[in-house]
Amino acid sequence: MRYVLVTETYPPEVNGVALTVHGLACGLRVRGHAVCVVRPRQPAEAARPHDADELRLPGAPLPRYPGLRFGLPAAARLRRAWRACRPDAVYVATEGPLGASALRAAKALDIPVATGFHTRFDRYMRDYGLPWLAPVAWRWMRRFHDGADATLVPTAELASELQRAGVRRVLRLPRAVDTALFDPRRRDETLRAGWGARPQGPVVLHVGRIAPEKNLELAVRAFRALQRHRPQARMVWVGDGPARARLQRAHPDFVFCGVQRGEALARHFASGDLFVFPSRSETFGNVTLEAMASGVATVAFDTGAAREHLADGKHGHVVRDGDEAAFVEATVALGCDDARREAMGWAARAAAAALDPAHVAAAFDRLLQRLADGRTHAAPAVA
Repeated sequence: MRYVLVTETYPPEVNGVALTVHGLACGLRVRGHAVCVVRPRQPAEAARPHDADELRLPGAPLPRYPGLRFGLPAAARLRRAWRACRPDAVYVATEGPLGASALRAAKALDIPVATGFHTRFDRYMRDYGLPWLAPVAWRWMRRFHDGADATLVPTAELASELQRAGVRRVLRLPRAVDTALFDPRRRDETLRAGWGARPQGPVVLHVGRIAPEKNLELAVRAFRALQRHRPQARMVWVGDGPARARLQRAHPDFVFCGVQRGEALARHFASGDLFVFPSRSETFGNVTLEAMASGVATVAFDTGAAREHLADGKHGHVVRDGDEAAFVEATVALGCDDARREAMGWAARAAAAALDPAHVAAAFDRLLQRLADGRTHAAPAVA
C-alpha cells in the first residue's frame, strides 16, 4: 500500500504530535508499505524536490510558539503530487493550513482520508489569554474533522467526548511506548549528582513544553509543599518553551535541562523519582507512558493517558480532574514515601511493557486499509 501522512510538526521538533506521527510512519514502513510524509520545511533544511519518503513544503513560524512552524496552504501542489503518484489513503495529523489543504486535495481526488485529533487548540486559547477565540477554534476543528472519512483519537474518553459534541466517525487508535528506549536501567547517578540530588530528598521531574497551557504553577506549588517535608528534594525541568525564562528567574533553585532527545531523554526520565504532570489540556500526554516505562511513579489528573493507563494507587496517583489541592496532596504523599513510590514505579514499568508500538502500527495499518477498501464506517481499529 502507498500511504501519505501529513503533519505540521515532525522531528527534530520535540512534541507529542511530532513523535507520534514519526512512530506511525516508521511502523508502517516496517510493515512493508510505501510512506510519504508531507510537512513544512524546517529552517535549517534546504529545499529539495518531492521524493518517495518526504515532501517538504514552505512554512512559517507559529505565533507565540517559538521553535515550531505551520505549513502554508498547498492544495494545488498536493493535487499535482497525488495525481502523479496516487496514495491509497491519507492521514492528516494537524488542523493547520497545510492539513486543511491536504484534506481538500484528498477529497477532490476521491482519496480516502483520516484525521488525527491531537491538540485541544480551543483550550489553548484560554491559556494564552484569548478565551473569546475558544468557540471559534472549536467550530473550525469540528468542521475540519467532519470533512474526513474517520477521526482518530487516542483514548475512549476523548472518543466519547467528541461523539457527544457531534463529531462523526470517531475511531480509537491507542498509543504505545518504546520500552527498549525508556527503561529504568538507564538511571544515571552521575546525572543525578549534577542536579544536586541527595539521598535524603527525591527528584521531582517535569518533562514537556514549558508553556502556559501546561498548568505549570501547580507543579511548582506541589513541589514547594513537598519541600517543606523533604528540604533536600530537587525539582528538575526537561524541555523548553515561552514560560521557561520567567520560571527560571522566579525559582533559581530549580534545575532546567532544556530539550532532550532519544537516549538522553530516557536517562533523564529514569533518573527522576517522581513525575508530576499537571496539564489539563492534553488529548493524551505521551510523557505519562514514558514515565511509566522508565519506572517512575506519576501524579496526574484523571484524563488522557493517565485515565487510560495509570492505575491510581498502583502506578502513582490519578487525581480527579481539576482538584488541585488533591494533586498537591498526592505529590507530597508519594514524595515522602520512598518505598511505596519505588514499588509503584516498578509496577508502572510492568504495565507499560504491554504497550507495544508494533501493535499500534498494525492497528493503524488495518484502519487505513479499510478506508482504502471503502469501509469507512468500520469498527474501531482496537477496542
